[in-house]
Amino acid sequence: MTSSTLASPANAAPAGIPGVSPVLAEVVRSGFVEGRHRGSLVVLAADGSVEYALGDPDAPVYPRSANKPMQAAAILRAGLELSGERLALAAASHSGESFHLDLVRTMLAEFGIPEDGLQTPPDLPLDPVEAESYLASGQVRDKVTMNCSGKHAAMIAVCVANGWPVESYLAPEHPLQQLVLRTVEEASGESVAHVGTDGCGAPLMALTLTGLARAFRSFVLAEPGTPERRVADAMRAHPEYVAGTRRPDTWLMRAIPGALSKMGAEAVQAVALPDGRALAFKIDDGALRALGPVLARALELLGVDSPVVARIADEPLLGGGRRVGEIRVAF
Repeated sequence: MTSSTLASPANAAPAGIPGVSPVLAEVVRSGFVEGRHRGSLVVLAADGSVEYALGDPDAPVYPRSANKPMQAAAILRAGLELSGERLALAAASHSGESFHLDLVRTMLAEFGIPEDGLQTPPDLPLDPVEAESYLASGQVRDKVTMNCSGKHAAMIAVCVANGWPVESYLAPEHPLQQLVLRTVEEASGESVAHVGTDGCGAPLMALTLTGLARAFRSFVLAEPGTPERRVADAMRAHPEYVAGTRRPDTWLMRAIPGALSKMGAEAVQAVALPDGRALAFKIDDGALRALGPVLARALELLGVDSPVVARIADEPLLGGGRRVGEIRVAF
């Protein structure tokens, strides 16, 4: 991909009001634009340079679950032996499908951890289809069902293996979380701007979108056998365990050889291709409905040509049970 293929030059300033993010997606109903989603985006060339940018990709954001590959790499650095589906699940925001829940319970049993030892908040399956089925079967919110349960199982297991306190494994000052912070900073090439609390209760490290894209790039380019490469390889080999059967991350990693993809809550997304091209974006208002169309356009800017792009882009609006509009990109 060369700069001549792009819609605007690298680091292009958004048109409009200074300090206001550009519109990345429009909500179109019956031919009428009824809403807009603003945000920031960055695309990196194979050499790691910024090739395209909208908004302010150098402002810190919470990547939310897009940080999970770095958390999983820190767990490996701390000495826990994980591979295959188990490592993918440790980096996952799983959908709560039966194969996810079965493996979480298997991991807990293998590590000798009781289910109530998880400090995830009880939740329903992340996937709406799974959530409906789960409730219809008479089940209630559960710690295992929460989409971060695989990560938490691995975090507890590595604490036990190292003799670290288990009851405080989510404290920012805990040895594991300090290792996560160092891993995030090394992968992104920048200092963590702020530490908060994620939805699952784990410490959440703020990065710029440029730093997030560079972190994903570093994982796909890492030497084989390193913790970073092992996480990337496990995620790419077992994408259903990273997300679920009805999720864009899974579709993308299945369709594009070598692609590493992870979304985060509040409409954050990061992707890296095996040659080092990468992207990251965030929708300001956190609207997940805009994520697919924006991701599809960003993939086009990366030079991805695959039927999966159209599949990811399709986000219909319904009226009276039929399609009357869509979420469409605006850049």
